[in-house]
Amino acid sequence: MRILIVGNGGREHALLWKLMRDAPEASFFVTRPNGGMGEAAPVDLDSADVDALAAWAAANSIDLTIVGPEAPLARGITDALQACGLHVFGPTRAAARIEANKAYAKALMARAGVPTARHLAFASFAAAERHILEVGAPLVVKASGLASGKGSIVCATPQEAVAAARNMLVEGIFGDAGREVVIEEFMTGEELSVLALVDGRTAIPLLPSQDHKRLGEGDAGPNTGGMGAYAPVSIATDALMEEVRRTILEPTLAALADDEAPFRGLLYAGLMITDTGPRVVEFNCRFGDPETQAVLPLLESSLLDPLAAVAAGGSVTGLRLCWRPGSAITTVLASDGYPGSYRSGLPIQIPEELAARDDVLVFHAGTRRADGLVTAGGRVLAVTGLGPTLERAAEASRRGAETIAFEGKVFRRDIGWRELARQNKRRKESVGA
Repeated sequence: MRILIVGNGGREHALLWKLMRDAPEASFFVTRPNGGMGEAAPVDLDSADVDALAAWAAANSIDLTIVGPEAPLARGITDALQACGLHVFGPTRAAARIEANKAYAKALMARAGVPTARHLAFASFAAAERHILEVGAPLVVKASGLASGKGSIVCATPQEAVAAARNMLVEGIFGDAGREVVIEEFMTGEELSVLALVDGRTAIPLLPSQDHKRLGEGDAGPNTGGMGAYAPVSIATDALMEEVRRTILEPTLAALADDEAPFRGLLYAGLMITDTGPRVVEFNCRFGDPETQAVLPLLESSLLDPLAAVAAGGSVTGLRLCWRPGSAITTVLASDGYPGSYRSGLPIQIPEELAARDDVLVFHAGTRRADGLVTAGGRVLAVTGLGPTLERAAEASRRGAETIAFEGKVFRRDIGWRELARQNKRRKESVGA
């Protein structure tokens, strides 16, 4: 089997790692692989060059293409590959609007009755400013288009919200992605990431996880693409997940099908678990990053089989996934200055003994080979720790993160802090009882 992975970040490295274990005999190809993806053959094409990639895949008899990032999906890579008669795991351009156009996603949810934050969309700064001053704060201002996970600004005051809207609509800090903004109420609760394999109508959730988007410990500082994640999450009870299926996943898929944009691929539901139940923060049309790096190491059953089935037009109805016991925590190592400007080309030292450990996995993201391994991005590496308990997984992840060296390394030492606090509380209550 010949498999092409489009994308070269930490999520794609985790996909490659898992798929190589599912099909060790397969031949793997990756678009401009990062410094840790040497097992795969390189394809010197940009992941967003959809026409060139479709032509290359057809010429090289690719059996299955798996698309990691959102940008090529939004540009129609699935449509281009399918037009060549090729199998691809990922939604069409029309279905990818669920992420690529937040205003569209909000309108779709409103039609489908899917619970989400109250919101309005604006293309005019003057209208956005009037609305902000009328409703007050806190608010969330979001670029409607794709902004690499950085286009959502939580604003504590009206002045902050006006400044965020001005930066997007007038200053153009997110380019075309910010030509329209969504201004929505600030929801309180705890976030949950639900990644689901979808065949158009049926959704099979993977193990729920929780992302840590803020740069600083204690969830302080600016939003990033994600500084770490963990799985499983105890608040994701069977009852909650049934509610998510019934009130969020199924109505959303039905609405997309009614829009003649059936979704086949990986649907990511970013949720806020509020006092009144789960509400959608956002939808993504692909595997999450860094959630994928925490979830896939816990998956014992094949990932390749359902991905290939969906890509071939098959169904996931009745699919049962098998998960290893225990927990996983992923700590992201970032460059100093991220999510703003940062330096690249800095040497990275990864101790050889990390590769020998069975409780630590290192997934590369912003790395490349140039007389050794060097930094090449804002998020550089993801260190996943595994353990029979979340506490042990956290310890393995942090220790692994501490042993890796590059100038300006930035990482959080508190990934999973909410879950660890819950466990400590339960432990104290049981002792007290």
